[in-house]
Amino acid sequence: MTFEQLAIFVAVAEREHLTRAAEAIRLTPSAVSASIKNLEAFYGVELFHRVGRRIELTDIGRTFLVEAKATLARVRSAELMLSELGGLQRGKLSIYASQTIASYWLPPFLMRFHLDYPGIDLDLTIGNTRTVAEAVIEGEAELGFVEGEFDAPALSSRIVGRDALVIVVAPEHDWADGRPLSVENLVADTFWVMREEGSGTRSEFESSLAKLGRSPGELQVALVLPSNEAVLSAVRSGRCAAAISSAAAGLYLQEGRLAKAAFDLPIRNFRLLRHKERHASKAAATLEAMCVAPSLPSRA
Repeated sequence: MTFEQLAIFVAVAEREHLTRAAEAIRLTPSAVSASIKNLEAFYGVELFHRVGRRIELTDIGRTFLVEAKATLARVRSAELMLSELGGLQRGKLSIYASQTIASYWLPPFLMRFHLDYPGIDLDLTIGNTRTVAEAVIEGEAELGFVEGEFDAPALSSRIVGRDALVIVVAPEHDWADGRPLSVENLVADTFWVMREEGSGTRSEFESSLAKLGRSPGELQVALVLPSNEAVLSAVRSGRCAAAISSAAAGLYLQEGRLAKAAFDLPIRNFRLLRHKERHASKAAATLEAMCVAPSLPSRA
């Protein structure tokens, strides 16, 4: 059994989809399929049920997944140790970040890091807040970047930036005229396009509603979509509203393709996550120092 076979198995098991796993680990679907079949044949086990085009973990597969993920985490820890011995000349830094941060806030820092330390391979994976936190907990990522408040006992977090949520509508929407809105308007007067469960953007918006005494369940949700661009496109095409990062909506607002509704939402924090009990590599510590303003606090 090789490290690559383990990594392929975990990628497929987490997604239960060969093509998506292949895209995530930059292999062809045929190579991923062959690796799984070879692993099963060598040990005489069935790790997945094949149900039409879908695959599902067997009981053996679910049991093996726990050990496989733990083994990968130990290998990555060993890699970090060797990278430390070589300083910042060579190595790899695995990062997970939420869509908004990965698309609009983090890239300048990654470019600066790459220019200063070209021998370090930066591996960035994009997911929602829940996915990012799980990756750091499981050891798949050394650093994670998420939006809003977050609490996980195994992780430490540090504020690295701030962003405002805004409510956007199409120019022909009734709310585009700039008239002040109440929370009652939000739950009664329009349909909404929302990000998926686990998204930091959605969590922050729902938390804001709750603080104003209204349940998120009162919103008339027309669509739930998995990316900022999909949400913006849907709002632009119909008579719905969406709460979204001002960074994501900025160009749409500047060009007049969308309008900002007159309802203020709180400023939210961008947070850097690290595992409390794992050694931080020199590469991770260096990127963190680039990202963190000296005046912003950390939370153990």
